[in-house]
Amino acid sequence: MPIPKLRTEPITDENALPDRVRKGRGAVSNRLSGRFDAPDRYESVDEWSQSDWDEDESIERVKTILGVDTARKIISYNQSPDVGFNRSINPYKGCEHGCIYCFARPTHAYLDLSPGLDFETRIFRKPDAAKLLRQELSHPKYTPGRLALGINTDAYQPTERTEKLTRSILEVLSEFNHPVHIVTKSALILRDLDLLAPMAARGLFSATLSITTLDRHLSRVMEPRAAAPQKRLDTVRALKAAGIPISVLAAPMIPGLTDHEMEAIVKAAAEAGAERVGYSLVRLPHEIKRLFEDWLRLNFPDRADKVLNHIRQCRDGKLNDANFGSRMRGTGPFAELMAQRFALAVKRHGLDGPRERREPAPFKGGDPQMSLF
Repeated sequence: MPIPKLRTEPITDENALPDRVRKGRGAVSNRLSGRFDAPDRYESVDEWSQSDWDEDESIERVKTILGVDTARKIISYNQSPDVGFNRSINPYKGCEHGCIYCFARPTHAYLDLSPGLDFETRIFRKPDAAKLLRQELSHPKYTPGRLALGINTDAYQPTERTEKLTRSILEVLSEFNHPVHIVTKSALILRDLDLLAPMAARGLFSATLSITTLDRHLSRVMEPRAAAPQKRLDTVRALKAAGIPISVLAAPMIPGLTDHEMEAIVKAAAEAGAERVGYSLVRLPHEIKRLFEDWLRLNFPDRADKVLNHIRQCRDGKLNDANFGSRMRGTGPFAELMAQRFALAVKRHGLDGPRERREPAPFKGGDPQMSLF
């Protein structure tokens, strides 16, 4: 059987700018494409109403293809000094949210697939995730620590509605009294309040909602299958009401495109009940640089050069800086001004106080004599 084809005609001129967008997708091209084993196709459901995408029926729609990612272990470890965790679980490879700025896009290149449309339309699920997690947590040498769920690609992306891998992982973590933190752009997290609220009460769960912009139009074209901004703020309120420690991440801040909203996002987060707010500067590693520029010039041609130049001002003349310590916030006068503005906004809304830490319930797996921290 021939392999189903998803891609449009490949771009033969590397300097050519794509002339159209795809309905409900972020990337406007599929540069650096590879091959893919025979998968399943399905129609995915995003978090925008159908009317939001009916404005222009000439825009091409691209379906999602779902495949299987086989893994021997489910917990990944890192030694990055500028992230607040050393272990994570990603139930999915690729992300349907389609955020054009997503730092995880280049990971699809390792699969011989494009970080462009392939990343957001060819999703790999890990069906044995809960089983593998149970095995790892039960190992006598396992010692618990703060775990980030869905940190590379969103654990609550649209396909989670049917696959429910994130929920199955949370069930195991709850059973073992293992602490976990989730960063998401999705209101789908509210589906699992019956698990998350009791875990939070035992000091095991906290969450962060990522809010990049309050502009509904910008959000729709920049992160097309993520929840609308107001829906994310409503989710913050609901999580807070359920007793879950909730924060907001104003990220990524894109100089010349979204940075003017920084103070407004901090204010909206505080009013919604967020206990903390953070931010980070847009990162454009590897293939993302060209994908982002294509998207920017197609959707915002009037400000594309301004945005790219501002990013370069924060990245020592480049579009990306991979160095620990500076990659999250940038360097130079523009980046320093953003940091000062953010600090003032956080202080103004009373979000700069000490963080409350809840003592987690005793871990029930691995070596019971070991402490969580």
